[in-house]
Amino acid sequence: MVYLNGNFVAKNKASISVMDRGFLFGDGVYEVIPVYQGKLFRLDAHLQRLQKSLDAVQISNPYTNEKWLETLKQLLKYSQSDNQSLYLQITRGADTQRKHSFENLTPTIYIESNPLTPKDKVHLEKGFSAITSSDIRWSRCDIKATSLLANTMYAQNAKEAQVEEVILHRDNIVTEGATSNVFMIKGDTLHTHPADSYILSGITRDLALESALACHLKIKESGFTTAKLLNADEVWISSSTREIMPITQIDNCVINNGKVGHYWECVYNHYQQLKND
Repeated sequence: MVYLNGNFVAKNKASISVMDRGFLFGDGVYEVIPVYQGKLFRLDAHLQRLQKSLDAVQISNPYTNEKWLETLKQLLKYSQSDNQSLYLQITRGADTQRKHSFENLTPTIYIESNPLTPKDKVHLEKGFSAITSSDIRWSRCDIKATSLLANTMYAQNAKEAQVEEVILHRDNIVTEGATSNVFMIKGDTLHTHPADSYILSGITRDLALESALACHLKIKESGFTTAKLLNADEVWISSSTREIMPITQIDNCVINNGKVGHYWECVYNHYQQLKND
């Protein structure tokens, strides 16, 4: 079952107008919220980011926070698993004709829930690989927009290269992953790109920084080069579904002799505690 514009319907029965601007232009925003043991994880933070994205593209939020909570809880009743990944999408709505400018339309609201099975610690400790690529996306990556053509091409590149992620850079400065945030450890300092318009600052990113402080790491939110990335002591990526994942090989360059670092283990353990709070 999925939620579409006020109704719970079978997924294969859900449909929208071909004039919906989300279909025609990717004119909408989205959010992904993990659910652990039936509990919505950091819902307030996710709804705040949703509101920020809606404001940035001038779409009125169709629901109050209370209405979002009620709707999400109702959808979760159809789930078979206690751990879920909720996907919310709000488009500008359907117009009467295809045109780039927009009117004050009724937003289209779509939500689906899928089982979430994070990789366990034993699996993560094996480490993962990534490749690098030039960041060709637009300059408002801080908006969680549904127009993700560049990201889908990067994801396909990762699939074809048989790696976990594509790490992006602008003018040789690392920004983020195609579907994740990126962290580098050098000495006792965690480096990550600042939360400006060139990255989508994830909720998991914030929790990774919180966990890093708990593990006595210094935090430096500033740009760093791909050369420094390849010379790092540890590299991680983070997202709502991956949580915090260690990267041990980039562009065939081995990080930390191919071993997962001890800081990652500390941060991973602290993050798991936050999930259970």
